[in-house]
Amino acid sequence: MIRRPIEAPGPRMEPLARLPVFLALEGKRAIVVGEGPAAVWKAELLSAAGARVDVYTIEPSDDLLGLAAAPPLGPIKIVARAYTAADFDGAAVAVGAIEDSAEASRFATAARAAKIPVNVVDRPELCDFTFGAIVNRSPLVVGISTDGASPVFGQAIRAKLEALLPRGFSRWAQAADAWRPKVRALALPFRARRRFWELFAARAIARPDAPPTLPDLDALLAHAHGSAQQTGSVILVGAGPGDPELLTLRAVRALQSADVILIDDLVAPELLDFARREAKKLMVGKTGHKPSCKQEEINALMISLAKAGRQVVRLKGGDPGVFARAGEEIAACRSAGIAVEIIPGITAAQAAASRLGISLTHRRHARRLQYITGHGVEGHLPDIDWSSLADPSVTTVVYMPKRTLGDIAAAAVAHGLDPATPACVVADVTRPGETVVRATIGDIASRVDAHALAGPAVMMIGWVLGLKAAAASEDRPSDTMSPGDRAASGRG
Repeated sequence: MIRRPIEAPGPRMEPLARLPVFLALEGKRAIVVGEGPAAVWKAELLSAAGARVDVYTIEPSDDLLGLAAAPPLGPIKIVARAYTAADFDGAAVAVGAIEDSAEASRFATAARAAKIPVNVVDRPELCDFTFGAIVNRSPLVVGISTDGASPVFGQAIRAKLEALLPRGFSRWAQAADAWRPKVRALALPFRARRRFWELFAARAIARPDAPPTLPDLDALLAHAHGSAQQTGSVILVGAGPGDPELLTLRAVRALQSADVILIDDLVAPELLDFARREAKKLMVGKTGHKPSCKQEEINALMISLAKAGRQVVRLKGGDPGVFARAGEEIAACRSAGIAVEIIPGITAAQAAASRLGISLTHRRHARRLQYITGHGVEGHLPDIDWSSLADPSVTTVVYMPKRTLGDIAAAAVAHGLDPATPACVVADVTRPGETVVRATIGDIASRVDAHALAGPAVMMIGWVLGLKAAAASEDRPSDTMSPGDRAASGRG
């Protein structure tokens, strides 16, 4: 049966403890009430953001007086008295550094009565907003919040980010602010504008300590305008087995630069969190024995989008080059004169081996590793080299085996494979619903039938599968040896 490409819904935002926002406070009035280091620090932060800060305190400290004499940006005025309800008039925010619980609660209530957002230091239950830890590369600013659960943890994260973000990023962020009106005034097409900012970001990351110059601006504009006139391209991206953490960095970069993403049904939805939100996402799934998009239609869609100047990512489960029809799509792109790139992914065999804690090519038990498909073009048992599968020194991984698993197992045994050879089927590998069925090749089919597995699966066959519990060293025989090795060691 046939189905048409359908647009995939974007991933939904997970629940947030707090909504991260950045307030524009330049020239606006802010109130600080209280004493001690916390009041001084909050007044300094508000001034650094350009606010006009009024600090209400009976006995101003020397630190506060020194700060008022030399504020970071916005003026700081010390009002040597208790605050009143009228003092909230015209304020943008109110901050209290108040030790007494009852007084802190009264302050928060008064601010809210005046419809002023309030923060009370170290009392998250009284706060409409929190400050969090800050990494300052202004105008690039990173805020970190633990919702008051652990400020020390937030500070530890800040320290990590401080080490990762070069201070030179501040100059590049300033250049972005200064150059944006110039780029906008050129009325470049959308693709060229976005390409400019992609190139800008790449240069900033590659040369953070080199001050941005007007020649940089000219070079980036010329490159962006030239590349935007070119035909788009196609990138075949391996999405891996499902766990988002197994996606490669190069794959993430491709997703973040894509205009259109064509998605297989086997791709875990969580991976789309890495994609650019504005990218169009289309489901073009090919699922065995169910309604699927025709391969020719997928090829035509890829090519038409690329010819229209789009950057197309074809997101495939596992690795594009392992039973994922990459060959047909590569050939179609090249025939149409479309540039095509392949970004490999972790294939299901590697993922399953890692989850089982085995080596697919253990030097004592497997001289060869082979991947085969579990069904032919029409979905029936494929043409398999049975003598190769029956070789006891081979580890075999069968992709898409569920429909023909019983026939493969029976034929392998009929062609000489020891029925006691270890086998297992792993479904939904690395995903929350991962299921592993262990058996021998002689009874794997009945074991799998009893589990009614859902999701993509691979079958693995070979003596390496019996090694997980083996404690024997490389230099002495193991009780889980293949028949040939047991005979050679005299233990057969």
